[in-house]
Amino acid sequence: MTAMQWPQLIQMRQQLDGAHIADLEACLREQLRARLADSEAMPGQTVAIGVGSRGVSPIVKVVRSIVSELDRAGLEPFIVPAMGSHGGATASGQEAVLAEYGITLASVGAPVRATMEVIELGRGPSGQTFFGDANAYSADHVVVIGRVKPHTDFKGEIESGLCKMTSVGLGKQIGAERIHETGLAETIPEGAQVAIDYGRLLLGVALVENAYDQPAHCEVAAPDQFHATDRRLLVAAKRLLPRLPIDQLQLLVVDEMGKNISGAGMDTNVVGLWRLQSFGEKLPDYHYLATLRLTEESGGNATGIGMADFVSGKLVEAMDPDQTYINGTTSLVVSGSRIPMNFPTDAETLEVAVSAASRLANRGTPRMARIRNTMELEEFWASEPVADQLESEGRAERTGSSERFAFDDAGDLIGVAT
Repeated sequence: MTAMQWPQLIQMRQQLDGAHIADLEACLREQLRARLADSEAMPGQTVAIGVGSRGVSPIVKVVRSIVSELDRAGLEPFIVPAMGSHGGATASGQEAVLAEYGITLASVGAPVRATMEVIELGRGPSGQTFFGDANAYSADHVVVIGRVKPHTDFKGEIESGLCKMTSVGLGKQIGAERIHETGLAETIPEGAQVAIDYGRLLLGVALVENAYDQPAHCEVAAPDQFHATDRRLLVAAKRLLPRLPIDQLQLLVVDEMGKNISGAGMDTNVVGLWRLQSFGEKLPDYHYLATLRLTEESGGNATGIGMADFVSGKLVEAMDPDQTYINGTTSLVVSGSRIPMNFPTDAETLEVAVSAASRLANRGTPRMARIRNTMELEEFWASEPVADQLESEGRAERTGSSERFAFDDAGDLIGVAT
């Protein structure tokens, strides 16, 4: 094992907004009943519910509530995957993604009907053709569920939410490819409007989550309110988004990355969008990024691995190239799928990363931090220079715990899932 002198890391805690909905099912039930009563949906008609691959924390509860209210109204609901090219761009793969999130006939009370076949919905003002899931648009009505949040690939008035689920998620692989080719910020709203004009959309369920991955807001919107709802709720979502309270580090260590944590594997709102796009303002400016594991829930999809400078061999071994590369080529952000400098063990990976960061600090203690992932940021570890700054500026407080990196006999970092 290495004789490296590891920097002391201080456990820090920051205050995050934890306001959340106490009874999500009641919130959904009241709004769904009001919207359905005011709709043209008739008993006996079919309703496709588009469910995505993003980890909305109470997704089973949300889908089950929607199914229950549709059943109560005499409608016949079924589930369709609304996830673009995810799941390896296959029907079985997308159905498996839903099953991993707990979305099955037994759990939500409605069958899953997966296909990669699409129909053409029409052309937008730009001349772009937009597509929709063939199973979804064979139904009398379509419902979409969207988590409204800042996107990891672009910035705009409308980012992730109802419009994106409508145009990209239900657009399947071909729809996602076309939209990524022409620019997400402009094309997502255009594609959503084409889908709305097609006439099958019944309602959208918009959710905003707090920094603890809990539902902070739920809203049932009519199709003609999708764009306005996305714009308004994005403001709230940006306010609630967890971030590290420090803009400059010489090294950030991320224990785990994965599609269940962020669509980009690691949230670019935390590590910096410039790492994915290779241009733009370096804010936050984390000079080096080391990542150690891929979550099991990712199913081998290591999209975002290319944002790191150093990764462990275990992360590379867990990567499924087919899953990862199809995601990268569909989004046209191929840099996120590149394999960085990697080493067999965590100890070797971190020795190289910390040594490089120490050189930036004139071989002193580097400005560094360690986080579990980019979603869980209430508590994190910081080196002395960073801890002192955060405490003096009132951005975070010491918990009283400290540690140095410690490894088992296999060179795995203790405290990281193996």
